[in-house]
Amino acid sequence: MQELRRAGERGYADHGWLRSFHSFSFAGYHDPRHMGFGPLRVINEDRVQAGAGFGTHGHRDMEIISYVLEGALAHKDSMGTGSTIVPGDVQRMSAGRGVTHSEFNQDKAGTTHFLQIWIEPQVQGIAPEYEQKHFAASEKRGRLRLIASANGDDGSVRIHQDARIYAGLFDGPEHASAELAAGRKAYVHVARGAITVNGQRLAAGDALKTDERTLAFSRGENAEVLLFDLP
Repeated sequence: MQELRRAGERGYADHGWLRSFHSFSFAGYHDPRHMGFGPLRVINEDRVQAGAGFGTHGHRDMEIISYVLEGALAHKDSMGTGSTIVPGDVQRMSAGRGVTHSEFNQDKAGTTHFLQIWIEPQVQGIAPEYEQKHFAASEKRGRLRLIASANGDDGSVRIHQDARIYAGLFDGPEHASAELAAGRKAYVHVARGAITVNGQRLAAGDALKTDERTLAFSRGENAEVLLFDLP
């Protein structure tokens, strides 16, 4: 199985202060063909204008991962956590039995560009958790760096689901490959730039679903890519 979805096929919402592309059905965008992929439920590509953001709101029983591409995102939550996420940071919030939080771009001039990712957990009703780690560009350059996993392997953030998320930066001759275990499937999302994955040329916002055992990444042009290894 191999299915390609182009960036322009995603849902889109323009709220003035926020421009958001939805890879899967979300809020006012509903497409029964794109409700998620395995436990991967949301990938929103958000651009938040200077001084704007998401006011305090609640979540329950969801693994929420924020991945900043440009700018900075200020986070506050009901667990008492306050932090600012910048490029290279990966923030994981396990909503569990309930948490409220807010996210704002406190820059007075620049736009914050980030990916908001939701993964359905294997367990429900746990105490909310927060975790944030930084992965330098050098760790992702020309390779797939594990950034999230069920056991926190290799210094990744820990999520409550049998899923593994990798991030990679590729340009010119840089290349990498990944192997899927039997019965697993992969979702590749190109955050920016362009790259070839298993013969498919992907540009920013494009995605590839596949259950091929080997995934080959090559011919990157300033590419930043996320790979989701899913049950």
